[in-house]
Amino acid sequence: MAPMAALTYLTPEAYLESERKTTTKNEYVNGEVLAMAGASFVHNFITLDTATYLNNQLMGGECQVAGTGDLRVKVRRTESYFYPDIVVVCGEPRAEDNTFDTLLNPTLIVEVLSASTETYDKDEKFTHYRQIDSLQEYILISQETVEVVQYRCQEPEWIPTEFRGLVDIVPLVSIRCELPLQHIYRRVKFDSSH
Repeated sequence: MAPMAALTYLTPEAYLESERKTTTKNEYVNGEVLAMAGASFVHNFITLDTATYLNNQLMGGECQVAGTGDLRVKVRRTESYFYPDIVVVCGEPRAEDNTFDTLLNPTLIVEVLSASTETYDKDEKFTHYRQIDSLQEYILISQETVEVVQYRCQEPEWIPTEFRGLVDIVPLVSIRCELPLQHIYRRVKFDSSH
């Protein structure tokens, strides 16, 4: 989903209290509340198919798909909150408090890009996500073309690898499974004129 213009400045505590009462989703970055816009059919197809494929591989193991767009992730070091498109957690999920709606220890995060979110997801969100000690992989999936970028944490840096063919398979080392691009894009029809 795309972030909209900042609405107001709040403390992290006031944001969380307000967010738990609203029916809309808002991210929280540097004291600003960012309203989230809706997602397209293609975005939803990619997100659901990717989460389903991962969930099927992870069933019964120590890692699990913990959220598909509705689970908030907190970056403690920057006091920021985000709604990743897909979150995978390995081991026991740790929540911010007893409400159990804010995850602190994701292992892998997936964001599905669109024209309105691409820069935000690649730059600002990733800058924050890198501050999460448990995070080992960050996956960016384009909905405009066949392209997946995988960032793997190899201390002290994050190493990117690009995948651009439907025959490509992304090896998800952190959760011990793989993600074929043909499954990500199975319901997407790209305009052949591009």
